[in-house]
Amino acid sequence: MAYFGRSRDINMFSNINNELLGQVIEQKVGYYQVVLDETPSNIYGENTNKRFIGPVLINCLLERGATESLNDDFGVDTSRTLVVRFFRPHLITANVVPNIGDVILWNEDYFEVDNVNENQLIVGKDPSYAYNDENGVPDTGSSLSIILTCHYTRPERVGLKEERI
Repeated sequence: MAYFGRSRDINMFSNINNELLGQVIEQKVGYYQVVLDETPSNIYGENTNKRFIGPVLINCLLERGATESLNDDFGVDTSRTLVVRFFRPHLITANVVPNIGDVILWNEDYFEVDNVNENQLIVGKDPSYAYNDENGVPDTGSSLSIILTCHYTRPERVGLKEERI
C-alpha cells in the first residue's frame, strides 16, 4: 500500500514552493515584529507605543482587498484588508514567529495582523500530533504555510513614523 505525504512528497512540495516564491513570484513584504518586553502598557493593559524589530523582508503571496473610503464623524478614512501567505521555512530562516499585533509593510502601506492561521496541512495530517499507529500508518503530512489576515492601519497608530517626500 502506498502512502502519500511522506518525507519524499513533503520535500517535493517544499522545493516547488521555495522556487515559486523565491524565483518566479518574487513578492516581498517588510515584517515588523512586536517586542512585548519593551512595549509599555497603560493601566488598562493597552499598548499605546509599540516597539518593533524590523522590517525583515520575507517572500510571500498576497491577496489584496479593495480600498474603501469610510466617512464618519471624524472625517474620511481608508479601509483595506490584506491576506499574506508565508512559506514556513522562509519564516524560520528570517527568525520570525507571526503574532497578532505585528505589522506588515507592503506597497508603502502598513497592515496590522488580526489573525494567524496555521491549519493548511499537506494530506490533512500534522506530523507533530500524536496519531494512533495501530493501523500501521506511518507519520505523514506537514504544515508548510502560515496565513495572516490583516487590516490597513496608519503608521502613527502603531508607532511607526512615515516619511514621505
